[in-house]
Amino acid sequence: MDWNSLLSLKRCASSHKSLDVRTNFQRDYDRIIFSSAFRRLQNKTQVFPLPGSQMVHNRLTHSLEVASVGRSIARMTSQKLAELHPELDKVLNDIDTVVATTCLAHDLGNPPFGHSGEDAISSFFKDGKGRDLKDSVLPSQWSDLISFEGNANAFRLLTHQFAGRRAGGFSLTAATLATLIKYPYPSYDKGNRKKYNVFYSEIADFKQVMDDCNIPCIDSEHCVYARHPLSYMMEASDDICYLILDMEDAHKRGIIATADIENCFLSFFHPETEKDFFAYKNSVYETVTDVNERMAFLRAMLINKLVNCVSGIFVQNYETIMEGGFQGSLISHLPEYEENALKKCRNASVKNIYRHPSVVKIELTGFKVIGSLLEDFTDAVLHPETAYNQKLLSLMPEQFKTDSDDIYNKVQSVVDFISNMTDLYAVQMYKDLRGID
Repeated sequence: MDWNSLLSLKRCASSHKSLDVRTNFQRDYDRIIFSSAFRRLQNKTQVFPLPGSQMVHNRLTHSLEVASVGRSIARMTSQKLAELHPELDKVLNDIDTVVATTCLAHDLGNPPFGHSGEDAISSFFKDGKGRDLKDSVLPSQWSDLISFEGNANAFRLLTHQFAGRRAGGFSLTAATLATLIKYPYPSYDKGNRKKYNVFYSEIADFKQVMDDCNIPCIDSEHCVYARHPLSYMMEASDDICYLILDMEDAHKRGIIATADIENCFLSFFHPETEKDFFAYKNSVYETVTDVNERMAFLRAMLINKLVNCVSGIFVQNYETIMEGGFQGSLISHLPEYEENALKKCRNASVKNIYRHPSVVKIELTGFKVIGSLLEDFTDAVLHPETAYNQKLLSLMPEQFKTDSDDIYNKVQSVVDFISNMTDLYAVQMYKDLRGID
């Protein structure tokens, strides 16, 4: 792959040319920041219930922090690459903006109630009343419904022309859209891969974006492409943030003891080879006695270390990445010492965080609310002739309505509507329709 193609400025739709001090990639960044889809993330669950007295992360604060880390990874990597490949000195100037933009956008397609919302949508079609639709759609379309994926929904949100909206969705550059795609293949025939990035409805747009960036197709029969090199940086940013910051949230909520989270964070630093760090840590602790501030200090130092690590991994594997042959994520190639520390933190997170009753209750709420709304509105779009369903459909915003007679398009309009809801809006809609005050 070649950077001149990878950083393609082609857009899904024509864009008005005006006097603008911003680069094309900065315009992409701003389009995400100022979008209503991005603002809605403030009321979507990250892991823990939306904050009361304790300010834990929501999807918006998480995305902002991922963008900050992603920008740092890209800047550090571009500097290292420029030292080894002087011809890239100017070429990679904008990659920090591209990576930061996709980090902002990476969770736009997530439904309410965190990842359990994805499971709730899939479950409705796989195990609920939605399973009756299986014979009414193509196998490739059914695959989308029974394995709903927030990553694919984000790509759809950014590229699809919703009713009354302009063509090309957000009309982002091909480089930004391609970087957003962590799993460059559709749901159908994805094999043993758990995730994917393209719904059946967006396959043509997906191919166009990848072709615009001249990214090679690895398997034309199953529409599998190589990954855009910058997508590895976006993925690493997300991996770093959700692991570390979920633990910090758990500590603030009293779910993980101070000694346990401190032990996890410090396990990334080798006591023999990183003595300077421990000396610095001890000097900081002499002044900083607030427990939360100490954890924030360790979190910052750990993120900085991991940014440097994954940047080095990208540079070490640069040729393989540019050939499209790199396997796994950057995080999965950490040195042994850091890898063992990462496993330790993940095990602690699974044990203490993701199975905590407060998290499980939110997941169960998501199944109940999303499943019920899907049942109501799917029936309404398929049988709009009844008086009740006509009133129900009047509650759907115009942008999510469709005039298509195709079953898949009708059902997808409902999934679009519900997956774009915030947690609070979904709960209120559920209560309103059931007369719960």
